[in-house]
Amino acid sequence: MYNQRNYDKDQPKEFVEKLVKLNRTAKVVKGGRRFSFSALTVVGDKKGRVGFGFGKANDVSEAIRKSIEKAKKNMVVLPLKNGTIPHKIQAKYKGSSVLLLPACSGTGIIAGGPVRAVLEAAGATDVMSKSLGSNTSINVVQATFAAIDGLMDARVIAKNRGKALKDVWG
Repeated sequence: MYNQRNYDKDQPKEFVEKLVKLNRTAKVVKGGRRFSFSALTVVGDKKGRVGFGFGKANDVSEAIRKSIEKAKKNMVVLPLKNGTIPHKIQAKYKGSSVLLLPACSGTGIIAGGPVRAVLEAAGATDVMSKSLGSNTSINVVQATFAAIDGLMDARVIAKNRGKALKDVWG
């Protein structure tokens, strides 16, 4: 029999995991300070699927592990064509607002930290973005996912209209 742990290390990872924000909080108790950690991570397969998770624990590695597990459960599909999004979209979550714009091939990802992490994990290569309002990482990531949810997939639109995909998306 083979050792399962060594076998898994030889396999390429299925998902790309990115730590967006790690926060330490302190609770003052009689003996001193008790630290706890919260982690915001983004997980994607670089083929259009991406998810985010938020985990809390008394240990850094445990908080990151929890957030990655939650991210894998909350995956959504980002419709991509030639590495960019199909159309311009703006979405808001609480005080944060995110504007996503399609870009020409070779532009790269022009985005701030949390939005960049989401787009890179999803596999987008050419997208421009602007983060407006509050720059709290969790709210910016939520706003980005709201924008992703609002993106229209050409296959679904073509099917609803009863047309061929080529007629809708060129």
